[in-house]
Amino acid sequence: MKFRKICVLTSGGDAPGMNACVRAVTRAANARGVQVMGSLGGYRGMIHDEFVDLTNRAVSNKIQLSGTFIYSDRCLEFKEEAGMQKAIAVLKSHEIDGVVAIGGDGTFRGATDLSQRGIPTIGIPGTIDNDITASDNTIGFDTAMQSVVDDVDKLRDTCESHARCNVVEVMGRGAGDITLNTAIATGAVAAVIPECEFDEEATIEKMIRLRREGKRSFLIIVSEAFPEVGPALVKKITSVTKELAEKEGNDRLWIESKFCRMAHIVRGGSPSLADRVLATKMGVRAVDELLAGNSDLVVVEREGKITTCGIGWSQVLDRMYKGTLKEGMLDAYTPEQIAEMQKFIEEKKETFRTTYAMLNELAN
Repeated sequence: MKFRKICVLTSGGDAPGMNACVRAVTRAANARGVQVMGSLGGYRGMIHDEFVDLTNRAVSNKIQLSGTFIYSDRCLEFKEEAGMQKAIAVLKSHEIDGVVAIGGDGTFRGATDLSQRGIPTIGIPGTIDNDITASDNTIGFDTAMQSVVDDVDKLRDTCESHARCNVVEVMGRGAGDITLNTAIATGAVAAVIPECEFDEEATIEKMIRLRREGKRSFLIIVSEAFPEVGPALVKKITSVTKELAEKEGNDRLWIESKFCRMAHIVRGGSPSLADRVLATKMGVRAVDELLAGNSDLVVVEREGKITTCGIGWSQVLDRMYKGTLKEGMLDAYTPEQIAEMQKFIEEKKETFRTTYAMLNELAN
């Protein structure tokens, strides 16, 4: 199949580096004689015929920008067959031969729907959460971590001045990647993540021991997967240590604690060098895959190399890792393939356990 024109879209939560990826897709395609159109607002733009022509000049001075200049949306209409058929009709009216979809797991569901209905589509993981199991890194993850570190470092300054504890909740949805890595990078005393069990009592006991040894300030990083944990932990630390201070007549044992929810500030900021390079490599690879006649693939990074895997395989791997598999989802895979998935997942979980143990060992 000869490609004349392709479409690129960004969907779901925005992530620093999406613009760099759109730029790479555009320039790689243009260099190969293929026109590019941007669907404004993700899949919604396809349904409502809202596109912009993307030329080399149109994507100039975008690589350093956060967010997505072709916008993003979560389009419920596209989940229905009628919505998909509308989008396909619009794509055909513009003579668009293929699609590059940048986003997370929801974006990939849309990409595989298009692929199965005759529109060649390649997915690229653009999400700060780093929760695409098949890929070691996703676009936006590195920048999000740096944003957390920059702001938590500022909180540490005031914590040290006032001998306080700050419990900080960071984004990441159901994945603890941002939380665990930034806890290590900021010297936190503990992290609360979905992948490992958190021992609240042991953490408070450790903080009391460290306070007796002269440590003034503490940081605890909490995943947004546990929205009630942060505020509750602040109350518990404050009340337990205040009671102890009154009992022993030593007010220095009281650890005054504050809660901070960073929320969507984690998604902002100019993309880091790592995210710009990753986005560029993935964008070029997606164009190469489309023009080679491939479809229903997601571009991933594994052990520092850019490669691909089937979107269906990626989604099943995600569900296996997150414990959300439904009956029949593994029927299309051989025992050998299932064993490969299980090995992949166990290795990732072991990495989390090892890193979490390292955090607790060094938090003194």
